[in-house]
Amino acid sequence: MSTDQERPAPRRAATPEERGRAAEQTRERILRAAVEEFGAKGYAGARTAGIAARAGVNQQLISYHFGGKQGLLDELRRRRHEERPVLAPPGSTFGESLAAYLDATLDRPDWARLVIWQALGDGPGDSPEAAERQRAGLREGVDAIRRRQADGELTTAVQPEFIALVSHVLAFAPVATPQFVAGVLDVEPCSEDYREWVGEQLAALLRPA
Repeated sequence: MSTDQERPAPRRAATPEERGRAAEQTRERILRAAVEEFGAKGYAGARTAGIAARAGVNQQLISYHFGGKQGLLDELRRRRHEERPVLAPPGSTFGESLAAYLDATLDRPDWARLVIWQALGDGPGDSPEAAERQRAGLREGVDAIRRRQADGELTTAVQPEFIALVSHVLAFAPVATPQFVAGVLDVEPCSEDYREWVGEQLAALLRPA
């Protein structure tokens, strides 16, 4: 057998672009695994070893890419904040915006559980800047409802803050209290049936007189 036949072909080195794509794919796998781990166990109960196992990566890559568990949580919070304004396109009706919010919440229950864990005081709180961004976002949502009321799209018989709060509660109820939702409505908590029911009931409740 010749030397050429015995010697394997040299392995091509990855280009910087390929290495960059591979690193980004690894980051995304870690973030998806972190959502699952935090959603299932909360921040306090989650372990980087569990996140690494879910992602199928070496545990050290979590520290390399995010600096640890706190860095993962910070990145997840940042992404959730950034995606809120694009849930529904400009000009959407209240019903369309509500449907988009329900889908965003119930299609990804691990994200919703992460929010619920945080609301229960699990893990480190938001920084003052992040907390103020959240409050500002909520105020913007209330102001948008107030404008819809002024335009005649929604009733003025109830306060805009009530509409905002009820919408949030109904979006998270299938994740926070699935047994209650299933027992009262006899539907799967995160199902299309539930989402359609919420839209229909709120439309009836908020229809201008």
